[in-house]
Amino acid sequence: MSTSHQSSKKEKNKSVYVEQAKVLDITTFPAEQYIIRLYAPKSAKFAIPGSFIHLQCGSMLLRRPFSIMLSSKKEGWIDILYKVVGDGTKSLSNAKVGDSLSLMGPIGHGFALHKKFNLPLLLGGGVGIPPIVFLAQLLKNDKNYNPLVLMGSEIPFPFTAQPSAIMLQGFPNDVIAGMPLMESWQIASRLCSKNDFPGCYEGYVDEFARIWLGSLEKTELSRVEIFSCGPEPMLEAVASLAKEFSLPCQISLEEYMACAVGGCAGCNVKVYTEKGEAMQRVCVDGPVFSSEEIYG
Repeated sequence: MSTSHQSSKKEKNKSVYVEQAKVLDITTFPAEQYIIRLYAPKSAKFAIPGSFIHLQCGSMLLRRPFSIMLSSKKEGWIDILYKVVGDGTKSLSNAKVGDSLSLMGPIGHGFALHKKFNLPLLLGGGVGIPPIVFLAQLLKNDKNYNPLVLMGSEIPFPFTAQPSAIMLQGFPNDVIAGMPLMESWQIASRLCSKNDFPGCYEGYVDEFARIWLGSLEKTELSRVEIFSCGPEPMLEAVASLAKEFSLPCQISLEEYMACAVGGCAGCNVKVYTEKGEAMQRVCVDGPVFSSEEIYG
């Protein structure tokens, strides 16, 4: 990783707000996946890609953390994507349009962009897709960047894939499935899975990314920075990929947490620093870290 990247400051939300968020819309997808739109104007105004909210889920005592997937500062809403995996998300799946949900947000350090790396490679897997979508939303308005978004899932994607109209060199010709939202933003995207979904690459996100990186000229490769969020095995593989190609890489971690404001230290992770190993909290020191900080 470049020294300039290691020394650059990650963006951080300076204030955390408590809001009574109104449920504006709920969309249901296969495999108990939901996208819920919340009217939360303060969180929407100050959210940055990589930040998250801490949301009350029904009568559950502890809030649950959810990455922000989309935000409209003008209209005051945020979108979150989640899958039912436990009592908290099961309770949240019972929410109805018009309900009021207590949330804290936006929380955490987000992704940091660097203009010299103007070919950002965005890699999202499963429930790690939301921060990647949010980062793409930011990038679509900046003509300095030409991003590529690769997403993987072992369950049906939380959207209806469509053939991409954006051609890409270095990829198999039959890999044409893309995310409709990215297409509308004119951002190149491709999908992959081990479950033989139509038009998708048959394999993992890091394997798919290696094909693209291997097709680049040296001058192009020097302009790439990786941004990723997903399951821990995927992030470890992405970190290894970044090291293989000597690329800067930022990863957003998903961790269980109780308070989300740094008080309980329940989301501590080991990081590698210039002074040696240390423990840092995902909620306030992250959730975005450099891959070298987490995997060495």
